[in-house]
Amino acid sequence: MDLRAFLNTLGEALLRVPQELSPQHEMAAFLRAVEEKGLTVLFEHVAGYPNARVAGNVLVTRRHLALALSTDEAHLEATYVERKGQARPTVTLPPEEAPVKEEVIVAGGPWLPALPVLTHYERDAGPFITAGVVFARDPETGRRGFGIHRMMIKGERRLGIFLANPPLATYYARAEARGEPLPVAVALGVHPALLVGAVVPDNPAGPDKLEVTGALMGTPLELVPAETVPVEVPARAEIVIEGHVLPGHREPEGPMGENTGYYFTNTSPVMEVTAITRRRDFIYLALCPWGADVDVLFALAGGTELRSRLQALVPEVVDVTVNPGTPGFSAVIAVRPCSPARVRRLIGLALHVDRRLKVVTVVNDDVDIRNPREVTWALATRFQPDRDTVIVPGLEGYVIDPSVGRTGTTAKVGFDATRGPGPEFDKIALPATAVAKAQAILSSLLGS
Repeated sequence: MDLRAFLNTLGEALLRVPQELSPQHEMAAFLRAVEEKGLTVLFEHVAGYPNARVAGNVLVTRRHLALALSTDEAHLEATYVERKGQARPTVTLPPEEAPVKEEVIVAGGPWLPALPVLTHYERDAGPFITAGVVFARDPETGRRGFGIHRMMIKGERRLGIFLANPPLATYYARAEARGEPLPVAVALGVHPALLVGAVVPDNPAGPDKLEVTGALMGTPLELVPAETVPVEVPARAEIVIEGHVLPGHREPEGPMGENTGYYFTNTSPVMEVTAITRRRDFIYLALCPWGADVDVLFALAGGTELRSRLQALVPEVVDVTVNPGTPGFSAVIAVRPCSPARVRRLIGLALHVDRRLKVVTVVNDDVDIRNPREVTWALATRFQPDRDTVIVPGLEGYVIDPSVGRTGTTAKVGFDATRGPGPEFDKIALPATAVAKAQAILSSLLGS
Protein backbone atom coordinates (compact mmCIF):
# COMPACT_ATOMS: atom_id res chain seq x y z
CA MET A 1 0.00 0.00 0.00
CA ASP A 2 1.50 3.30 -1.09
CA LEU A 3 0.42 6.75 -2.21
CA ARG A 4 0.30 5.74 -5.89
CA ALA A 5 -1.98 2.79 -5.22
CA PHE A 6 -4.33 5.05 -3.27
CA LEU A 7 -4.44 7.65 -6.04
CA ASN A 8 -5.28 4.92 -8.54
CA THR A 9 -8.37 3.93 -6.53
CA LEU A 10 -9.92 7.41 -6.60
CA GLY A 11 -11.34 7.36 -10.14
CA GLU A 12 -13.26 10.56 -10.86
CA ALA A 13 -12.36 11.94 -7.43
CA LEU A 14 -8.78 12.47 -8.71
CA LEU A 15 -8.23 15.64 -10.73
CA ARG A 16 -5.08 15.62 -12.85
CA VAL A 17 -3.78 19.11 -13.58
CA PRO A 18 -1.63 19.33 -16.74
CA GLN A 19 -1.06 23.09 -16.48
CA GLU A 20 2.18 24.22 -14.86
CA LEU A 21 1.77 25.71 -11.37
CA SER A 22 4.31 27.02 -8.91
CA PRO A 23 4.74 25.49 -5.44
CA GLN A 24 4.97 29.07 -4.18
CA HIS A 25 1.33 29.93 -3.33
CA GLU A 26 -0.24 28.77 -6.62
CA MET A 27 -0.64 25.10 -5.72
CA ALA A 28 -1.99 25.89 -2.25
CA ALA A 29 -4.51 28.29 -3.81
CA PHE A 30 -5.64 25.59 -6.23
CA LEU A 31 -5.97 22.95 -3.50
CA ARG A 32 -8.10 25.25 -1.35
CA ALA A 33 -10.24 26.19 -4.37
CA VAL A 34 -11.27 22.58 -5.11
CA GLU A 35 -11.85 21.45 -1.50
CA GLU A 36 -15.61 21.97 -1.69
CA LYS A 37 -15.73 19.74 -4.76
CA GLY A 38 -14.20 16.87 -2.78
CA LEU A 39 -11.35 16.34 -5.22
CA THR A 40 -7.84 15.03 -4.74
CA VAL A 41 -5.36 16.78 -7.03
CA LEU A 42 -2.28 15.55 -8.87
CA PHE A 43 -0.16 18.38 -10.32
CA GLU A 44 1.66 16.87 -13.28
CA HIS A 45 3.87 19.87 -14.11
CA VAL A 46 5.61 21.74 -11.30
CA ALA A 47 7.25 25.07 -12.19
CA GLY A 48 11.00 24.75 -11.61
CA TYR A 49 10.88 21.00 -10.93
CA PRO A 50 10.64 19.17 -14.29
CA ASN A 51 10.91 15.64 -12.82
CA ALA A 52 8.51 16.02 -9.90
CA ARG A 53 4.79 15.75 -9.31
CA VAL A 54 2.76 17.02 -6.36
CA ALA A 55 -0.39 15.46 -4.86
CA GLY A 56 -2.76 17.16 -2.44
CA ASN A 57 -6.19 16.92 -0.80
CA VAL A 58 -5.72 13.16 -0.32
CA LEU A 59 -8.08 13.15 2.69
CA VAL A 60 -10.39 15.92 1.54
CA THR A 61 -13.61 14.05 2.51
CA ARG A 62 -14.74 11.30 4.86
CA ARG A 63 -15.16 9.11 1.78
CA HIS A 64 -11.45 9.47 1.02
CA LEU A 65 -10.58 8.57 4.59
CA ALA A 66 -12.86 5.52 4.53
CA LEU A 67 -11.25 4.43 1.27
CA ALA A 68 -7.79 4.78 2.83
CA LEU A 69 -8.85 2.45 5.65
CA SER A 70 -10.62 0.02 3.28
CA THR A 71 -14.05 0.60 4.81
CA ASP A 72 -17.10 2.80 4.19
CA GLU A 73 -18.26 6.05 5.77
CA ALA A 74 -20.96 4.38 7.87
CA HIS A 75 -18.38 2.14 9.56
CA LEU A 76 -15.45 4.58 9.62
CA GLU A 77 -15.33 5.29 13.36
CA ALA A 78 -16.10 1.67 14.30
CA THR A 79 -13.33 0.44 12.00
CA TYR A 80 -10.87 2.89 13.51
CA VAL A 81 -11.70 1.89 17.09
CA GLU A 82 -11.60 -1.84 16.34
CA ARG A 83 -8.28 -1.79 14.48
CA LYS A 84 -6.59 0.70 16.79
CA GLY A 85 -6.73 -1.84 19.59
CA GLN A 86 -4.91 -4.40 17.48
CA ALA A 87 -1.33 -4.70 16.25
CA ARG A 88 0.39 -6.06 13.16
CA PRO A 89 4.15 -6.66 13.42
CA THR A 90 6.13 -4.67 10.88
CA VAL A 91 8.01 -6.27 7.99
CA THR A 92 11.56 -5.23 7.04
CA LEU A 93 12.41 -5.31 3.32
CA PRO A 94 15.94 -5.52 1.89
CA PRO A 95 16.99 -2.18 0.35
CA GLU A 96 16.90 -3.54 -3.19
CA GLU A 97 13.16 -4.22 -2.80
CA ALA A 98 12.30 -0.81 -1.35
CA PRO A 99 11.08 1.73 -3.95
CA VAL A 100 12.23 4.65 -1.75
CA LYS A 101 15.82 3.47 -2.27
CA GLU A 102 15.78 3.95 -6.05
CA GLU A 103 17.90 7.09 -5.55
CA VAL A 104 20.21 7.41 -2.53
CA ILE A 105 21.82 10.82 -2.00
CA VAL A 106 24.32 10.83 0.87
CA ALA A 107 26.87 13.32 -0.41
CA GLY A 108 27.01 16.08 -2.98
CA GLY A 109 23.31 16.81 -3.26
CA PRO A 110 20.86 17.74 -4.66
CA TRP A 111 19.43 18.41 -1.23
CA LEU A 112 16.30 20.12 0.10
CA PRO A 113 15.97 22.76 -2.65
CA ALA A 114 15.46 19.88 -5.11
CA LEU A 115 12.10 19.09 -3.47
CA PRO A 116 8.98 21.05 -4.52
CA VAL A 117 8.04 22.06 -0.97
CA LEU A 118 5.03 24.37 -0.93
CA THR A 119 4.86 27.91 0.38
CA HIS A 120 1.20 28.04 1.38
CA TYR A 121 0.08 31.46 2.63
CA GLU A 122 1.16 34.96 1.68
CA ARG A 123 3.02 35.80 4.92
CA ASP A 124 4.72 32.42 5.35
CA ALA A 125 8.44 32.85 5.96
CA GLY A 126 9.22 30.30 3.27
CA PRO A 127 8.48 26.75 2.17
CA PHE A 128 7.16 24.42 4.91
CA ILE A 129 6.89 20.65 4.87
CA THR A 130 3.44 19.97 6.36
CA ALA A 131 2.83 16.28 5.59
CA GLY A 132 6.21 15.05 6.82
CA VAL A 133 5.87 11.90 8.94
CA VAL A 134 8.82 11.95 11.35
CA PHE A 135 10.16 8.63 12.66
CA ALA A 136 12.48 8.19 15.66
CA ARG A 137 13.29 5.96 18.62
CA ASP A 138 13.13 6.73 22.32
CA PRO A 139 16.83 7.19 23.27
CA GLU A 140 16.17 5.56 26.65
CA THR A 141 13.96 2.59 25.76
CA GLY A 142 14.40 2.16 21.99
CA ARG A 143 10.61 2.28 21.48
CA ARG A 144 9.63 3.38 17.99
CA GLY A 145 7.32 6.30 17.36
CA PHE A 146 6.29 8.80 14.71
CA GLY A 147 4.14 11.84 14.16
CA ILE A 148 3.39 14.69 11.76
CA HIS A 149 5.53 17.76 12.50
CA ARG A 150 5.84 20.92 10.45
CA MET A 151 9.33 21.75 9.13
CA MET A 152 10.68 24.97 7.66
CA ILE A 153 13.28 24.83 4.90
CA LYS A 154 16.22 26.82 6.29
CA GLY A 155 18.91 25.95 3.73
CA GLU A 156 20.19 23.11 1.61
CA ARG A 157 20.64 20.78 4.57
CA ARG A 158 18.82 22.40 7.50
CA LEU A 159 15.22 22.25 8.69
CA GLY A 160 13.48 24.00 11.55
CA ILE A 161 11.23 21.40 13.19
CA PHE A 162 8.28 22.18 15.46
CA LEU A 163 8.14 19.52 18.20
CA ALA A 164 5.13 20.14 20.46
CA ASN A 165 3.47 16.72 20.70
CA PRO A 166 4.46 13.27 21.96
CA PRO A 167 5.98 10.88 21.34
CA LEU A 168 8.62 12.78 19.32
CA ALA A 169 8.68 15.76 21.69
CA THR A 170 9.35 13.34 24.55
CA TYR A 171 12.10 11.52 22.63
CA TYR A 172 13.81 14.79 21.79
CA ALA A 173 13.63 16.05 25.39
CA ARG A 174 15.25 12.85 26.60
CA ALA A 175 18.00 12.99 23.97
CA GLU A 176 18.65 16.66 24.71
CA ALA A 177 18.90 15.96 28.46
CA ARG A 178 21.68 13.51 27.62
CA GLY A 179 23.40 16.10 25.42
CA GLU A 180 22.78 13.96 22.34
CA PRO A 181 21.18 14.67 18.96
CA LEU A 182 18.00 12.76 18.14
CA PRO A 183 18.31 10.66 14.94
CA VAL A 184 15.17 11.05 12.83
CA ALA A 185 13.86 10.24 9.37
CA VAL A 186 11.06 12.14 7.62
CA ALA A 187 8.84 10.19 5.20
CA LEU A 188 7.13 12.24 2.48
CA GLY A 189 4.49 10.91 0.12
CA VAL A 190 3.00 8.02 2.12
CA HIS A 191 -0.26 6.11 1.94
CA PRO A 192 -2.95 8.21 3.71
CA ALA A 193 -3.50 5.46 6.32
CA LEU A 194 -0.01 6.33 7.58
CA LEU A 195 -1.17 9.90 8.17
CA VAL A 196 -3.98 8.49 10.30
CA GLY A 197 -1.49 6.36 12.23
CA ALA A 198 0.65 9.43 12.81
CA VAL A 199 -2.11 11.22 14.74
CA VAL A 200 -3.14 8.19 16.84
CA PRO A 201 -2.12 8.86 20.47
CA ASP A 202 0.78 6.67 21.57
CA ASN A 203 0.02 4.22 24.38
CA PRO A 204 3.35 3.40 26.05
CA ALA A 205 1.82 0.28 27.59
CA GLY A 206 0.61 -1.10 24.25
CA PRO A 207 2.00 -1.89 20.79
CA ASP A 208 4.06 0.85 19.20
CA LYS A 209 2.47 3.20 16.66
CA LEU A 210 4.03 1.40 13.69
CA GLU A 211 2.29 -1.86 14.64
CA VAL A 212 -0.99 -0.02 15.26
CA THR A 213 -0.67 1.62 11.83
CA GLY A 214 -0.28 -1.80 10.23
CA ALA A 215 -3.57 -2.77 11.87
CA LEU A 216 -5.24 0.40 10.57
CA MET A 217 -3.95 -0.33 7.07
CA GLY A 218 -5.03 -3.98 7.27
CA THR A 219 -1.56 -5.11 6.24
CA PRO A 220 1.86 -5.02 7.93
CA LEU A 221 3.77 -1.78 7.49
CA GLU A 222 6.77 -2.44 5.26
CA LEU A 223 9.98 -0.81 6.48
CA VAL A 224 13.59 -0.51 5.37
CA PRO A 225 16.65 0.67 7.35
CA ALA A 226 17.66 4.29 6.79
CA GLU A 227 21.09 5.01 5.31
CA THR A 228 22.67 7.28 7.94
CA VAL A 229 20.51 7.03 11.09
CA PRO A 230 19.40 4.03 13.23
CA VAL A 231 15.76 4.37 12.21
CA GLU A 232 13.52 2.26 9.98
CA VAL A 233 11.40 4.08 7.39
CA PRO A 234 8.41 3.23 5.17
CA ALA A 235 9.79 1.27 2.24
CA ARG A 236 7.14 2.61 -0.15
CA ALA A 237 7.39 6.29 0.73
CA GLU A 238 8.11 8.64 -2.15
CA ILE A 239 10.91 10.50 -0.31
CA VAL A 240 12.78 10.08 2.98
CA ILE A 241 14.90 12.82 4.57
CA GLU A 242 17.39 11.55 7.18
CA GLY A 243 19.22 13.56 9.81
CA HIS A 244 19.66 14.59 13.44
CA VAL A 245 17.77 17.10 15.58
CA LEU A 246 20.50 19.05 17.37
CA PRO A 247 20.53 19.31 21.18
CA GLY A 248 20.61 22.68 22.92
CA HIS A 249 19.98 24.69 19.77
CA ARG A 250 16.92 26.71 18.75
CA GLU A 251 16.24 29.09 15.87
CA PRO A 252 13.24 31.20 14.82
CA GLU A 253 10.81 29.09 12.77
CA GLY A 254 7.94 30.83 11.02
CA PRO A 255 5.71 32.64 10.61
CA MET A 256 3.59 29.96 8.98
CA GLY A 257 -0.15 29.86 8.40
CA GLU A 258 -1.17 27.22 10.96
CA ASN A 259 -4.20 24.98 11.40
CA THR A 260 -5.74 27.68 13.60
CA GLY A 261 -6.16 29.93 10.58
CA TYR A 262 -3.52 32.33 11.96
CA TYR A 263 0.20 32.79 11.45
CA PHE A 264 2.36 31.20 14.11
CA THR A 265 6.05 31.73 14.87
CA ASN A 266 8.12 29.65 17.25
CA THR A 267 11.69 29.20 18.41
CA SER A 268 12.24 25.59 17.44
CA PRO A 269 14.92 22.88 17.25
CA VAL A 270 16.94 22.42 14.08
CA MET A 271 17.44 19.24 12.05
CA GLU A 272 20.63 18.74 10.05
CA VAL A 273 20.13 16.52 6.99
CA THR A 274 22.53 13.63 6.39
CA ALA A 275 20.84 11.85 3.46
CA ILE A 276 17.85 11.82 1.13
CA THR A 277 16.44 8.71 -0.54
CA ARG A 278 13.59 8.80 -3.04
CA ARG A 279 11.83 7.26 -5.98
CA ARG A 280 13.12 8.36 -9.37
CA ASP A 281 9.78 9.86 -10.45
CA PHE A 282 8.70 10.89 -6.95
CA ILE A 283 5.39 12.47 -5.95
CA TYR A 284 5.60 15.12 -3.23
CA LEU A 285 2.58 15.05 -0.90
CA ALA A 286 1.14 18.43 0.10
CA LEU A 287 -1.18 19.16 3.00
CA CYS A 288 -2.63 22.67 3.30
CA PRO A 289 -2.77 23.92 6.90
CA TRP A 290 -6.31 24.90 7.93
CA GLY A 291 -7.61 22.79 5.06
CA ALA A 292 -10.10 19.97 4.69
CA ASP A 293 -7.48 17.21 5.12
CA VAL A 294 -6.71 18.52 8.59
CA ASP A 295 -10.41 18.66 9.49
CA VAL A 296 -10.98 15.06 8.37
CA LEU A 297 -7.95 13.77 10.31
CA PHE A 298 -8.90 15.63 13.49
CA ALA A 299 -12.53 14.51 13.26
CA LEU A 300 -11.56 10.83 13.10
CA ALA A 301 -8.62 10.60 15.48
CA GLY A 302 -9.45 13.47 17.83
CA GLY A 303 -13.20 12.96 17.89
CA THR A 304 -13.10 9.18 18.20
CA GLU A 305 -10.44 9.21 20.91
CA LEU A 306 -12.41 11.80 22.91
CA ARG A 307 -15.62 9.78 22.49
CA SER A 308 -13.97 6.61 23.85
CA ARG A 309 -12.59 8.41 26.89
CA LEU A 310 -15.86 10.17 27.68
CA GLN A 311 -18.02 7.07 27.20
CA ALA A 312 -15.94 5.35 29.88
CA LEU A 313 -16.87 8.18 32.26
CA VAL A 314 -20.40 9.08 31.13
CA PRO A 315 -22.29 6.16 29.51
CA GLU A 316 -24.94 8.49 28.05
CA VAL A 317 -22.40 9.78 25.47
CA VAL A 318 -23.41 8.55 22.00
CA ASP A 319 -21.04 10.33 19.61
CA VAL A 320 -18.46 13.12 19.37
CA THR A 321 -17.20 15.18 16.46
CA VAL A 322 -14.53 17.88 16.16
CA ASN A 323 -15.74 21.02 14.41
CA PRO A 324 -14.06 21.84 11.06
CA GLY A 325 -11.45 24.58 11.05
CA THR A 326 -10.79 24.45 14.81
CA PRO A 327 -7.77 22.00 15.08
CA GLY A 328 -9.40 20.18 17.96
CA PHE A 329 -10.37 23.32 19.90
CA SER A 330 -14.15 22.90 19.45
CA ALA A 331 -16.32 19.78 19.58
CA VAL A 332 -19.95 18.67 19.67
CA ILE A 333 -21.12 15.79 21.86
CA ALA A 334 -24.39 13.89 21.40
CA VAL A 335 -25.98 12.25 24.45
CA ARG A 336 -29.01 10.18 25.28
CA PRO A 337 -31.57 12.02 27.44
CA CYS A 338 -30.09 12.77 30.87
CA SER A 339 -30.35 15.38 33.63
CA PRO A 340 -28.86 18.90 33.36
CA ALA A 341 -26.52 18.01 36.24
CA ARG A 342 -25.24 15.04 34.24
CA VAL A 343 -24.65 17.26 31.21
CA ARG A 344 -22.70 19.76 33.36
CA ARG A 345 -20.53 16.94 34.70
CA LEU A 346 -19.86 15.81 31.12
CA ILE A 347 -18.89 19.32 30.05
CA GLY A 348 -16.40 19.62 32.90
CA LEU A 349 -14.87 16.24 32.13
CA ALA A 350 -14.55 16.94 28.40
CA LEU A 351 -12.82 20.28 28.96
CA HIS A 352 -10.28 18.64 31.27
CA VAL A 353 -9.70 15.40 29.36
CA ASP A 354 -8.39 17.01 26.16
CA ARG A 355 -6.05 19.97 26.65
CA ARG A 356 -6.78 21.26 23.14
CA LEU A 357 -10.55 21.36 23.62
CA LYS A 358 -11.75 24.87 24.51
CA VAL A 359 -15.39 24.95 23.40
CA VAL A 360 -17.84 22.04 23.74
CA THR A 361 -21.51 21.91 22.81
CA VAL A 362 -23.71 19.09 24.12
CA VAL A 363 -26.86 18.12 22.20
CA ASN A 364 -29.29 15.22 22.27
CA ASP A 365 -28.87 12.28 19.92
CA ASP A 366 -31.80 13.46 17.77
CA VAL A 367 -29.38 16.09 16.41
CA ASP A 368 -26.97 15.23 13.57
CA ILE A 369 -23.72 16.50 15.09
CA ARG A 370 -21.97 16.49 11.70
CA ASN A 371 -24.59 18.84 10.25
CA PRO A 372 -23.77 22.44 11.34
CA ARG A 373 -27.34 23.49 10.53
CA GLU A 374 -28.79 21.07 13.09
CA VAL A 375 -26.24 21.97 15.78
CA THR A 376 -26.95 25.66 15.28
CA TRP A 377 -30.68 24.90 15.46
CA ALA A 378 -30.21 23.14 18.81
CA LEU A 379 -28.26 26.11 20.17
CA ALA A 380 -30.89 28.54 18.92
CA THR A 381 -33.90 26.69 20.34
CA ARG A 382 -32.75 24.59 23.32
CA PHE A 383 -30.09 26.79 24.95
CA GLN A 384 -30.44 29.73 27.37
CA PRO A 385 -27.13 31.60 27.91
CA ASP A 386 -27.67 32.47 31.58
CA ARG A 387 -28.77 28.95 32.51
CA ASP A 388 -26.88 26.62 30.18
CA THR A 389 -23.33 28.05 29.98
CA VAL A 390 -20.42 26.49 31.89
CA ILE A 391 -17.15 28.51 32.07
CA VAL A 392 -13.96 26.99 33.49
CA PRO A 393 -11.05 29.50 33.87
CA GLY A 394 -7.33 29.00 34.43
CA LEU A 395 -6.72 25.80 32.44
CA GLU A 396 -3.71 24.86 30.34
CA GLY A 397 -3.83 26.39 26.86
CA TYR A 398 -2.54 24.97 23.60
CA VAL A 399 0.66 26.43 22.18
CA ILE A 400 -0.66 27.42 18.73
CA ASP A 401 -3.80 29.13 20.09
CA PRO A 402 -3.14 32.86 19.53
CA SER A 403 -5.66 33.86 22.22
CA VAL A 404 -3.72 32.14 25.01
CA GLY A 405 -1.02 34.82 25.18
CA ARG A 406 1.98 34.81 27.49
CA THR A 407 0.26 33.23 30.47
CA GLY A 408 -0.16 29.88 28.74
CA THR A 409 -3.60 29.49 30.31
CA THR A 410 -7.09 29.68 28.89
CA ALA A 411 -10.71 29.74 29.96
CA LYS A 412 -12.91 27.04 28.51
CA VAL A 413 -16.65 27.01 27.89
CA GLY A 414 -19.41 24.47 27.50
CA PHE A 415 -22.93 24.93 26.14
CA ASP A 416 -25.81 22.68 27.20
CA ALA A 417 -28.07 22.61 24.13
CA THR A 418 -30.00 19.53 25.16
CA ARG A 419 -33.79 19.52 25.02
CA GLY A 420 -36.24 20.15 27.81
CA PRO A 421 -38.70 17.49 29.01
CA GLY A 422 -41.89 18.70 27.30
CA PRO A 423 -43.35 17.73 23.90
CA GLU A 424 -42.66 21.26 22.65
CA PHE A 425 -39.05 20.11 22.14
CA ASP A 426 -39.97 17.17 19.89
CA LYS A 427 -38.11 17.55 16.59
CA ILE A 428 -40.31 17.60 13.49
CA ALA A 429 -39.96 14.53 11.26
CA LEU A 430 -41.28 13.04 8.03
CA PRO A 431 -42.90 9.57 7.99
CA ALA A 432 -40.29 6.88 7.30
CA THR A 433 -42.35 5.39 4.45
CA ALA A 434 -42.52 8.74 2.65
CA VAL A 435 -38.77 9.27 3.04
CA ALA A 436 -38.03 5.79 1.68
CA LYS A 437 -40.27 6.31 -1.36
CA ALA A 438 -38.74 9.71 -2.09
CA GLN A 439 -35.21 8.27 -1.88
CA ALA A 440 -36.08 5.39 -4.19
CA ILE A 441 -37.57 7.69 -6.82
CA LEU A 442 -34.65 10.11 -6.54
CA SER A 443 -32.15 7.29 -7.01
CA SER A 444 -33.95 6.08 -10.14
CA LEU A 445 -34.03 9.58 -11.63
CA LEU A 446 -30.34 10.20 -10.93
CA GLY A 447 -29.31 6.73 -12.03
CA SER A 448 -27.68 5.81 -8.75
